[in-house]
Amino acid sequence: MTAELTEKDIKTLLDKLPQLKNEIQKVIVGQDHILDELLVAFLAGGHCLLEGVPGLAKTLIVKTMSQALKLSFRRIQFTPDLMPTDIIGTEILEEDHSTGKRFFKFNKGPLFANIVLADEINRTPPKTQSALLEAMQEFEVTYGGQTYPLDKPFFILATQNPIEQAGTYPLPEAQLDRFLLLIKIGYPTDQEEFDILSRTTGTKKADVKAVISAGEIQQAQALVRQVNINEDLVRYVSQIIRATRPDSTTVPYVKEWVRWGAGPRAGQALILTAKARALLKGRYAVLPEDIHAMATPVLRHRILMNFKAEAENITSDRVTEELIKVIERPKTL
Repeated sequence: MTAELTEKDIKTLLDKLPQLKNEIQKVIVGQDHILDELLVAFLAGGHCLLEGVPGLAKTLIVKTMSQALKLSFRRIQFTPDLMPTDIIGTEILEEDHSTGKRFFKFNKGPLFANIVLADEINRTPPKTQSALLEAMQEFEVTYGGQTYPLDKPFFILATQNPIEQAGTYPLPEAQLDRFLLLIKIGYPTDQEEFDILSRTTGTKKADVKAVISAGEIQQAQALVRQVNINEDLVRYVSQIIRATRPDSTTVPYVKEWVRWGAGPRAGQALILTAKARALLKGRYAVLPEDIHAMATPVLRHRILMNFKAEAENITSDRVTEELIKVIERPKTL
């Protein structure tokens, strides 16, 4: 698969991916597809926005994931008074005691970590949101005219509460597009909730072991891009993305419900996440099922619904599900 890794190295690396999920599940009960989507995003080298009501372990999932990944972790609690320098860092005046000369030294902020949890990102003003999103896109920050590269791998997990919207600053669609996936976390099942209550109210604590290093993660991310996808599937992805646009689609309900469709970045995200999912499943080639599985979290924040759809409670998830049904998959697969 790659010049740097032998076949044995690749097998050893891929064997660690299920171990990674098992370590996280020592702490996290259920949420199986949520963990899969997070691991897919991480392998694809993208960032995630997690949406769910309070108390669904969004923060715990991220923290546990960082422990199993042998990576540095920082949490930033976003508040209305948070400034860009609070997350990027700032210059401080220091003195060289041997010469008596004073100089400015850049003091790195919490963004300089491998995994950064941006908790309640919609509670902070656009200026601070923009500073975070610039770092997500460029993998570097600029202060005082000087550029500082961020640690790699670099993974932003932002959370937002979909219920309480008073005093929040919703992310504009252009900024939402920077997130590879929008993952919605729902309530646990009856059995999962019983297990949560049983396991989290006693004295026993799970011991999460780090199973993958930063170097191995970067190797896995490089490996994802080498996963094969044939031209028919690339064209299939293109058809799905283009069908979300009301000005060019032939699908009637898209014209009726959608104000703006997804852009080319959505197609790139869908292909990359499909490749990552295939690798997680132990395959070196993308299948239609990989595209179908990743279409909803890739598109749900990239399709903007119109007023009529909102009035009828039609969501972007529904549009994606309908498109998967009506767009003909490649006959050769």
